[in-house]
Amino acid sequence: MAHVTVLLHEAIDNLDLKSGEILLDGTLGAGGHSALVAERFGDDVEIIGLDRDPEAIQRSEERLRTLTTSAYFRNESFKNLDQVIDSLGIKKVDAILLDLGISSDQLDAEGRGFSFQRDEPLSMTMSGGDKDFDAATILNTFDEEALELIIRGFGEEKFSRRIAKEIVERREIKSFATTFELVEAVRAATPTVYHRGKLHPATRTFQALRIAVNAELTALEEGLEKGFKSLSVGGRFAVITFHSLEDRIVKQFFKNKVVEEKAVAISKKPITPTEEEIKENPRSRSAKLRVIEKQQEE
Repeated sequence: MAHVTVLLHEAIDNLDLKSGEILLDGTLGAGGHSALVAERFGDDVEIIGLDRDPEAIQRSEERLRTLTTSAYFRNESFKNLDQVIDSLGIKKVDAILLDLGISSDQLDAEGRGFSFQRDEPLSMTMSGGDKDFDAATILNTFDEEALELIIRGFGEEKFSRRIAKEIVERREIKSFATTFELVEAVRAATPTVYHRGKLHPATRTFQALRIAVNAELTALEEGLEKGFKSLSVGGRFAVITFHSLEDRIVKQFFKNKVVEEKAVAISKKPITPTEEEIKENPRSRSAKLRVIEKQQEE
């Protein structure tokens, strides 16, 4: 399934970019959002594109080079955006965008272990990550309590205790190595009625492991703090989230800045996809876009 950029026009319209400004796209992915900026402004807006996945950087750079010559690309996590900005000799950026969804290119890529639809090694690491710490490591070495906390905390899985117990019992017989082995454990640990829901029964467990392997929530907290400091007064910060844990962190961070009178919210409620977008791209259904405008320095 080809990647479709979520909330494309809504995100770029609400960044309110102008000629001569600088956009930092902290999650370049397939390059959809930055491509729209390049189509609208050409070389008149500088783009700094970051992604921790080198394959995403390569794909996006090839796409954007046909639209603008005013772009920089770095294989780096957005939690280190301040280092990238400093290395380019830039003091402040005028807009920041974080799209926290895992792209369809990554989800559908074979051999990465993100999908429960194919039987492949239990990696779940973004390219360039720590290959010695992956989903299999967590499943085969963490104790039952730690597994339960990860699955419940990062996946908000109501059957986390049962699933953790099943994982520990199964690994005593055979270590976990593939995605289908994990899917089988989840199915065995959960009631049959749970298998007939809208979500695949392993969805939340896979989400939890992916977040844990890549330390996604810690990176988000760091990226928000560093991003706001790197933003010019009058600049806008937009974040697209896809699950409640991410959204809770972004919502609270933005709310705090508004209460401190260091920012104003651009919309009272999060911007969500239209029914038409959800119909065309079901993966967009849980997306929420939040935007603030910086009013004063820290």
